[in-house]
Amino acid sequence: MKIRFAFNALVWADANILDAAGFILSIQGNEMMKALPRLEPNYLLAKSYDTAYPCGSDRLVGHTANVMRAMTLLIDLLANHLTTTFDLGGDLESFKKTARLAAYLHDWGKANDHFQGVVRCKLRSQNPRPTPQRDVTKHPQLVRHEILSMLLAWEFRDWLSQADGDWFMALIASGGHHGKLGGRQGRRNDELGDIRKDCGDAELVTYLQHPDFKRVLRLGIRQLGFPMRFPKGLKVDSIWSIQRIKNVQRAIFKHSGEWQPHPIRLAVLKSLLIAADTLGSAIARTPDQHPQLKLDRWVKAALSSTLTNEDLDRVLQNKLGAGKPYGFQEAMGKAGQRVTLVQAGCGTGKTVGAYLWAKRHAIARKLFFGYPTMGTSTEGFRGYVQGEVNAILQHSKAAADLELTATGEETEISEGSTQNEAAIKLASFEIWESKFIICTVDTVLGLLQCHRRPLYCFPAIASAAFVFDEVHSYDRVLFGALLRFLQTVKAPVLLMSASFTPNQIQQIEAAVGESLEIIAGDAEREMLPRYRFCYEPEHDWEALIWGRVESELTAGGKVLWVCNQVSTAITAYEKAIKQGFKPLLYHSRFRYCDRKQRHEETVNAFKGNNTGPVLAIATQVAEMSLDLSATLLISQIADPAALVQRLGRLNRGNAYCGRPLDAYFYDDPSDKPYDHGQLERGQQLVRAFGSPVSQADLAHWLENHPVPLQLETDSIWLDGHWRTYPGSLRDESATVTVLLEQDMPLLKQQPKLVHHYTVPILGSNRIQGWDRFRHYPIAPSDQIAYDSAIGARPYAKVQVQD
Repeated sequence: MKIRFAFNALVWADANILDAAGFILSIQGNEMMKALPRLEPNYLLAKSYDTAYPCGSDRLVGHTANVMRAMTLLIDLLANHLTTTFDLGGDLESFKKTARLAAYLHDWGKANDHFQGVVRCKLRSQNPRPTPQRDVTKHPQLVRHEILSMLLAWEFRDWLSQADGDWFMALIASGGHHGKLGGRQGRRNDELGDIRKDCGDAELVTYLQHPDFKRVLRLGIRQLGFPMRFPKGLKVDSIWSIQRIKNVQRAIFKHSGEWQPHPIRLAVLKSLLIAADTLGSAIARTPDQHPQLKLDRWVKAALSSTLTNEDLDRVLQNKLGAGKPYGFQEAMGKAGQRVTLVQAGCGTGKTVGAYLWAKRHAIARKLFFGYPTMGTSTEGFRGYVQGEVNAILQHSKAAADLELTATGEETEISEGSTQNEAAIKLASFEIWESKFIICTVDTVLGLLQCHRRPLYCFPAIASAAFVFDEVHSYDRVLFGALLRFLQTVKAPVLLMSASFTPNQIQQIEAAVGESLEIIAGDAEREMLPRYRFCYEPEHDWEALIWGRVESELTAGGKVLWVCNQVSTAITAYEKAIKQGFKPLLYHSRFRYCDRKQRHEETVNAFKGNNTGPVLAIATQVAEMSLDLSATLLISQIADPAALVQRLGRLNRGNAYCGRPLDAYFYDDPSDKPYDHGQLERGQQLVRAFGSPVSQADLAHWLENHPVPLQLETDSIWLDGHWRTYPGSLRDESATVTVLLEQDMPLLKQQPKLVHHYTVPILGSNRIQGWDRFRHYPIAPSDQIAYDSAIGARPYAKVQVQD
């Protein structure tokens, strides 16, 4: 759907009322007035524009009115969910007043000469030429606009405190609405915004006497009930030197030390402000003039797009046909607690049970179905809901048919950042409109660490039910985030896993606040003898395994070989070719478009209608993203949870052949990505069983061999106080997403394809100094080699791994 969001902000008349009402701003004489850069066109802009003249929503007062209106609509539409899902620490009406105040303040800081130069820098050629102009790639702003919004609000605090709402909470939310407050590269600091001393200027100037800023002040009087006169003695200078910026930052920081906000109230406010600002910045990508759609109509339609019984019946009919659900699936559909736990092996039918659960818990809600990996969410989408209902596959490469008005600041990328913020914002609107959201778990749990994607789609999250699959694969950071989510978000949640340890169950119950029943998978299916282990490290494992692979392929079998690192998988792939095989290679270091093709080729090769032999060599991406059943598994020793996932691709589910099939294991000499302790536990698992082995055996072993996790439960969203910045949701990874130099001629001609050509690589410290396109670093051809059959490999000696 193509949409244009705009408001006719009726705030233009009687501009001189401010002076008549007694507003007095202290400025530093005529000398400052002469130094104030002249604006051409003579408006305070909030956004850039591509028309002959800016429209009302491009101007600061119009955009401010848009965001205030968006905030009001969101709170009104989400009122029931906000009060039942979150403990707001007070009544909704007082929260709404603070939220509207935050929306009002959030862009005050754009009324300065640096930002006004940035927003005019890329305007199309006009006569007269837009001025001032500032190229942020050469001359960044002294401070970002949202930081200056905080500083200005502090200076106006005696006036702001006379209106309804918590003015300081609104100030803090406004300063964090771009997620760059109090942290850098995922690490916390005590800086209330960066001061760019290398920007080329020792000060900036605010346009406090400009008619447009006076219109903003008047908007506050009309909409928020501010008094018509400033308090006696209020003086706000227009010049901001570095020293003055530091002084006000210190004053705000000191005040924040004595401030004890309700953490959930503040977190929800920050999220709604970011969502409202995103909404207020959206326009359609329409070459022709379509009728404008009112914002309130679109938002109501989007957020009211929720699940019905008919939707879920269609999904279940697609999977079950004339068959009946298993007993444990029916039990899932009858589960009455807010949080439900299901323990069942891979490929045993948990997902069908999840949609039966949704018929009880997700009607009139959206449903987020979170998988640990991007590939798994793709399979969940294709296998269950594609084409059945209004669903959106939402991981990091979703596309949207919307555009955002730009400010020019988008090129001010934080150090180390590789995210395309505009693309994430646009994709969030598809989530708002969708009933099913099949996604990576980061789309939801990233909220706990202030990730952009869940913040932009917070209105959808606030009105949803949630399914989290493969919970046993969560690391200590991800599982800690899950616990905080269960504790904070009082929505229906279904947790599914191949196993839960007693300690995990205790932690989940503590987070939820009640004892929970665990629904077990179908006992008969769980006890089927599926696997026969072979692990003989003292023998010539290479000759043994290659001989076994050859015999399996000769018999027309389907072999899945899983390695722990990309480089190891590539080596095995090249060796297989030398031995005359025709292997498939699947790992994470392909361009997105190539990875999609590798994924489809691999899954299709294992389908029942393909009677020929198959050898697929993959990395950890096979553990959850490949819905297939092999007749022989070859795997390096890995962490036990990873081995269980790999075994879930052998003799799987309904493809069970009636007898156990071989799983061959061999050692990994590297200490990456698994440490010595994890590899030792993997050896213990495979040595613990004779033959045969069932899924119930594996689950029992995991339950009786728990690993104490030093959980990371700190949440920037909940514990950050005044800070808002993106932190880590998983154990640290050096992976960054880039484009390839060899693809740039095509992408410059067809920039809409950029997301299809992104490649994840290792070595975040290597991207410094690389050129960028659409905010992605461009990997030079002399540093990163790429082949569509093998993927990306560094020329430099940098280890490649998943």
